[in-house]
Amino acid sequence: MILVFGQTGQVARELQRLAPHAVFLGREQADLTDPSACAAAIRARQPAAVINAAAWTAVDRAEAEEPAAQVVNADSPGAMARECAALGVPMIQLSTDYVFDGAGTRPFAPADPTAPLNAYGRSKLAGEQAVRAAGGAHVILRTSWVFSAHGGNFVKTMLRLGAERDELTIVADQIGGPTPARAIASACLTLAEALRQNPALSGTHHFTGTPATSWADFARAIMDQAGLRAHVRDIPTSAYPTPARRPLNSRLDCSLLTAQFGITQPDWRTHLAEVIAELKGA
Repeated sequence: MILVFGQTGQVARELQRLAPHAVFLGREQADLTDPSACAAAIRARQPAAVINAAAWTAVDRAEAEEPAAQVVNADSPGAMARECAALGVPMIQLSTDYVFDGAGTRPFAPADPTAPLNAYGRSKLAGEQAVRAAGGAHVILRTSWVFSAHGGNFVKTMLRLGAERDELTIVADQIGGPTPARAIASACLTLAEALRQNPALSGTHHFTGTPATSWADFARAIMDQAGLRAHVRDIPTSAYPTPARRPLNSRLDCSLLTAQFGITQPDWRTHLAEVIAELKGA
């Protein structure tokens, strides 16, 4: 049995489709503001693997509430990882491109130095460090720009705004890989099984959609595939100030994941078409 922390988030919803017999814990069953409760949930259920698909994802709010974000994104994953290590259970921990500073244009490799620009990135980096320190079998999977037909995400926001407005001003100097939540869920299941077979495969990996694009070009693709006429006008990040600084370069080198596990990068354009079709049929 696979135990998943998270129930309503984008990746958790896709895991429910792909692994309906897994056990999913929402806030009522395992509150990530209480690390000891997360460890107890693992101890009580004795799973074959744990996937942590729950997190504090309110990036801007984390600037004002960093201690709370640290508990959810670092302390609780650390408690999960220590319990998993004690039981000999592999753990998959999702992380983010925001652990990097976004300098340059080269895709970041898993071993590159980290230097988060914001509180959210610092909390996720602390979670990575806590999972590694636990000493158990684990994969930390960094991803970026997650989208699906569920929850709040860029695709759904663009579809709403594109239907309401004639013009959208979208940041064009942040470059990254939009990543379908369904592909992340599938990768998590593959990694969990691989770790069960060979715990020595533990490590940190990157997984994003391809090709790399800007938020503005991503928005144009959304308008085109949805048949919306809203014009997308490019603006620099400096014209759209937010409480949390965002990295300009969110490109991630995913070659190590492919080499070790055979997991290839999904083409986000194909998955975007599927998500738009799903939303239209809802």
